[in-house]
Amino acid sequence: MILSTFGFVLAVFLVAGFAKGIIGLGLPTISMGLLAIVLSPVEAAALLILPSLVTNLWQMVDGPHLARLLRRLWPLNLGVCVGTWLGASFLSGLGGPYAAPALGIALMAYAVSGLAAFRLAVPASAEGWLGPLAGAATGAITAATGVFVIPAVPYLQALGLTRDELVQALGLSFTVSTLALGATLAGRPGIGLEMAWPSLAGVAVALAGMRLGQAVRTRLSPQAFRLWFFAGLLALGAYLAARGLF
Repeated sequence: MILSTFGFVLAVFLVAGFAKGIIGLGLPTISMGLLAIVLSPVEAAALLILPSLVTNLWQMVDGPHLARLLRRLWPLNLGVCVGTWLGASFLSGLGGPYAAPALGIALMAYAVSGLAAFRLAVPASAEGWLGPLAGAATGAITAATGVFVIPAVPYLQALGLTRDELVQALGLSFTVSTLALGATLAGRPGIGLEMAWPSLAGVAVALAGMRLGQAVRTRLSPQAFRLWFFAGLLALGAYLAARGLF
């Protein structure tokens, strides 16, 4: 990896970690979107695995709700694993010719849902069957694009969790998705030890950005930041989709 690309990778993880520190999500989405500008989707996803896993593990264990969330959300997370495996087996996946436009479309869909502030409600009686479906759909999209927010994030937001429970539930869901994606990427051509050092450096930079975001969270309006965050994702998704298609 040339020096200029390495510097760009570190800058991406700093920005993505900063966003995650403020609103509790965004690191994999921002990272995949920006890294795909200079790297292939497979390379971008490979670099993302370690920083995403470390920051999401941190978010997952930082709170008292993990045991209860594990019991409640296992259908969703099982669906994520199955959907990722099936998506990697039967779809062209991250290495396919439509990976970049699919990533762009996924980013745009996520941005539109965030800007529109959709608020759905999932009754407890529906979690047993809707959770696996949402998880399987998330897994399939993860296998195709490397982005694991749709529809898992809207589903979790619809469960009526408290703010702290939601942040921890997001960390749990993203951790499972990261592990599932990492398993599908193992052994892919072009994914070797040369990706390890940039990924390790990305961990340190992402953690620093996350800590910085947490420090300024109380001084910056989360609503205003979310507006700019989703507007930026919409523009980035449109760019990636247009570049991949045309």
